[in-house]
Amino acid sequence: MKLKQKTDQELIRLYISGDEVGLEVLIDRYKSKIYTSIYLLVKDSYLAEDIFQDTFIKVINTLRGGRYNEEGKFLPWVMRIAHNLVIDYYRKERRTPVVVNSEGFDIFDVLHFADESAEARIIREQTHRDLRRMIQLLPDDQKEVLIMRHYGDMSFKEIADVTDVSINTALGRMRYALNNLRKMMYGKELALKIG
Repeated sequence: MKLKQKTDQELIRLYISGDEVGLEVLIDRYKSKIYTSIYLLVKDSYLAEDIFQDTFIKVINTLRGGRYNEEGKFLPWVMRIAHNLVIDYYRKERRTPVVVNSEGFDIFDVLHFADESAEARIIREQTHRDLRRMIQLLPDDQKEVLIMRHYGDMSFKEIADVTDVSINTALGRMRYALNNLRKMMYGKELALKIG
């Protein structure tokens, strides 16, 4: 079986047994999602790169130390480590995280679209820019839950654990975030029709 077809658990076992390629495949599989999630919170490519590297140093140390026991939950586990490192950074800096503005790393670069017309591509890119701007306008707690859920594939229980709130609070923040985005989109549509 090819390495890319192996499950996260099989790749972890490979790495723990001494095959470095296991970890390389895992990093390659998730680097876009993990880096994007970090970048959206810190809004600085150099800092995001540092935290991304620190995240994988922790992952390697945990795996080598035989302390990994997140059966089948590799990505959420790594996202939790990354999020905690972001929080640690902000505690040291005493600043609040903000989602990246329209400049910088394009979170939608991780999506692949084949055989689309130039017009469809332009519309998609404009929609993504509009969505990023709207995400910017959300309160920080709503932005954070939206990013972890959508870009980090984390469950609401995992989000609740990482952000130190109840599952109901995490669900509520997500509901508010989506409602706020809907209102902004509806407002934009009205403005287009009126304008």
